Amino acid sequence: MKQFGGPAAFIDRNDINTDEIIPAKYLTEITKKALAPHLLEDLYLEGQKFDPHSPEMQEARVLVTRSNFGCGSSREHAVWALEVNDINVVVGESFARIFRQNMFNCGILAVELSKEDLDRLFVLKGRVTVAVDLEREKLTASSGDTTLTCSFSLNPFDKKLIGAGGWLAFADANY
Repeated sequence: MKQFGGPAAFIDRNDINTDEIIPAKYLTEITKKALAPHLLEDLYLEGQKFDPHSPEMQEARVLVTRSNFGCGSSREHAVWALEVNDINVVVGESFARIFRQNMFNCGILAVELSKEDLDRLFVLKGRVTVAVDLEREKLTASSGDTTLTCSFSLNPFDKKLIGAGGWLAFADANY
């Protein structure tokens, strides 16, 4: 089974839309790989500069954000941009419905946590590493001597889909 987790990058904002995840001007690219350098390049964070090419973002395998991640246009390119940058988990309070399903279809785990749990994650300092136990539906974030464990839930089909590595792998194994 695929392992989920790794170094985390934090983006403290609600309503990050698909145009910010991958700008529309790149939708004519014919390979997923061509999307890789443009992930989050148009993201705006009020009062702070966001650098999508920072070491934190380059190392990240997990994104931790707020609510309604992936809103806007229901394009798969936004999920593909995460996929080709080796992001395997996005943690947030909520996700746009079609975007969330596209994540599962591509083998990327969408973990929905309560606002209170997210607030606790956002106060972790230093390098944060996230580990996900898919079977137990537990997410553990560690930074230095601090460890925080949160519970999440997935419906049985999404758990099978993500456990298989996405829709194509699931279909190959089951049909």
